Amino acid sequence: NSGLLAKESNQVKGVALKYHEPPEARKPTQNWRLYVFKGDEQVDLIHVYRQSCFLVGRDALVADVHVQHPSCSKQHAVLQFRGVSRRNKYGDVTSEVKPFIIDLDSTNGTYVNGEEVPKSRYYELRVNDVLKFGTSAREYVLLHEDAAK
Repeated sequence: NSGLLAKESNQVKGVALKYHEPPEARKPTQNWRLYVFKGDEQVDLIHVYRQSCFLVGRDALVADVHVQHPSCSKQHAVLQFRGVSRRNKYGDVTSEVKPFIIDLDSTNGTYVNGEEVPKSRYYELRVNDVLKFGTSAREYVLLHEDAAK
């Protein structure tokens, strides 16, 4: 396996991707959604359960969630679903698929509930978390079908 082949395989439409999915990447088992707000108005609804990761960025060629604000990087962050194993109080191992955000060393940061997340590290998300990218006023509220009831 040459480095050149690996480099070429991590391109989409001629654009080199900054991100590789981890081995524990999983398609979500719940119908997760991002509700997009500008001020008090919902301007979009993005179904984020159809694949295991969603690239957020300004580059329309490769971004799954296209953001147009100039403070956002071309490849800004990734919403990644990962299989997580936990041991319950009885010692049984259970696994579930959880959402995480990872900032791809963006210039202006990724925020969850007003706090900047560390760059290049997975940050676990929860229902009702509010995501913001750069200095854009748009807010992305993470919910799933069961939470909306």
